[in-house]
Amino acid sequence: MKIIVIGSVAAGTSVAAKARRNTETAEITIYDRDEHISYSGCGIPYYLGTDIEEIDELTPRNAKWFKKRYNIDIHTKQEVLAVDVNKKQVTVKNLQTNEEYVDTYDKLVLATGASPIVPPISGVEKENVFSVRNIQNAAHIKQFMTMKQPKKAVIVGGGFIGIEVAESFLKLGMDVTLIDQEQQVMSSMDKDVTVWFEKYMKEKGVELLLGETVTNFAGDDVVTKVITASGKEIETDMVILSVGVRPNTALATQASIKLGDTGAIAVNNKMETSVENIYAVGDCAESFSRITGKKIYRPLGSTANKMGRIAGDSMTGGSLQFQGILGTGIFKFFDMSVAQTGLSEKEAIALGYDVEVLHNIKPNKPHYIQGSGEMVIKAIADRKDGRLLGVQIVGKEGVDKRIDVFATAISFGAKAEDLFHLDLAYAPPFSTTKDPVMYTGMALDNAMNQNRPLITPNQLQSRVNNGDNITIIDVRSKKDFEKSHVPGALHIPLGELREKATSLDKEISTVTYCNKGVSGNAGQNILINLGFKEVYNLSGGNKNYQMTVSE
Repeated sequence: MKIIVIGSVAAGTSVAAKARRNTETAEITIYDRDEHISYSGCGIPYYLGTDIEEIDELTPRNAKWFKKRYNIDIHTKQEVLAVDVNKKQVTVKNLQTNEEYVDTYDKLVLATGASPIVPPISGVEKENVFSVRNIQNAAHIKQFMTMKQPKKAVIVGGGFIGIEVAESFLKLGMDVTLIDQEQQVMSSMDKDVTVWFEKYMKEKGVELLLGETVTNFAGDDVVTKVITASGKEIETDMVILSVGVRPNTALATQASIKLGDTGAIAVNNKMETSVENIYAVGDCAESFSRITGKKIYRPLGSTANKMGRIAGDSMTGGSLQFQGILGTGIFKFFDMSVAQTGLSEKEAIALGYDVEVLHNIKPNKPHYIQGSGEMVIKAIADRKDGRLLGVQIVGKEGVDKRIDVFATAISFGAKAEDLFHLDLAYAPPFSTTKDPVMYTGMALDNAMNQNRPLITPNQLQSRVNNGDNITIIDVRSKKDFEKSHVPGALHIPLGELREKATSLDKEISTVTYCNKGVSGNAGQNILINLGFKEVYNLSGGNKNYQMTVSE
């Protein structure tokens, strides 16, 4: 059997390696128009700063290594121009000699990746406007920075790469402005989560311009000012474009291979395309949600490796099948970590779910242990069956551990109530006795199944704006109440609530709250047990309200 793989980064090399592990008789060839193979694109933002000194650290393996280890032939600077599905052959161009030749295959794999989106902005072609995608990009940017010593940078796009590059540039002492046309960074997440992180970014020195669209990169040969639709002018020495990527599907289209609704190549659970004996993997291929089954496009290195392994196994007689993804992701900005898995609240609502939402603000370990710090956990569950749908976390230490537990739970269809019963590892250096994961499940279960409903700050504000008759009770100390409180709230400390409840109307909706949620729940319990008709606990308490509700 003769296998040809087009593309030699994460997905393509994973295909070849797995195929070789399954069989010694296959002839395996990889073609790539790039010079570098099997590199860590996710590490590029750190190379641009101070964390990675040598670019070779991002390219640990070369074609010789693959030949010796796996008996795989990798040909770089060789671009596949066309696929003939009837003759089962590809036309290849040697980019160094311009020679064209034909090769044949029994199995063909498209691992053509994705390309950065370059928005049609006037001046985008100027020499100090860069995209961040491959090793050549990284080397070009680094060379520019070494020669020109820029002091100011504008980053367009507030996704993973844009934020990671912002950190690297700040560590170099540069002034950094980040612009995004959305009203938040990380558009895949919910605004009431990103607002915590955005505050931290500002504290670290990033100038955030959200809800702004860039209209012009002004300057002669180089950009000296970035101009937005609102008329803002930001002086800069360089620009980084980080507005997303598009799957490279030109070869698939030329070969009449079906594309999915997302614009990426449609594949089944064995990574087979619509054309027999042709597979697609990695950033050029469509995925699907493990929760909903709907097709999605989430290009990540972890998914690319997984897809590649499955395709390599499938074409050599194996039984591996792709089971979908949750869109799990994590990144750091200095000592702050931000993570997500599954559906956001806005996604879940758009898909028709009746959701329960919890904001859980808890320490990652006891306060007396070094490294203790709060995490903000937003969890979304399906009220219909109690199933956990998604989680987002902002915090310092311990975020990675919790998001992986949540991702595992969602993958196996866990209900919120199941989280409380997890037997998680505990010792003070690692966790609290009631881990935030367990507490999240307990609070969601109380809300959905134990008549202890939650109300988010935005839901409360919406009801107040609509003129609903609601009693809001702050159960904290007088000192905390005077420092800040929900507008219109009555101050009744928790210890006085039983006595003063007799003066309240039991028939109208009531909301209790404390600083983060625990004492608010205690107040909720008191009122419910005293016969109050409808009592909510404010999700995340006053701290969450003050952070997330606009004045």
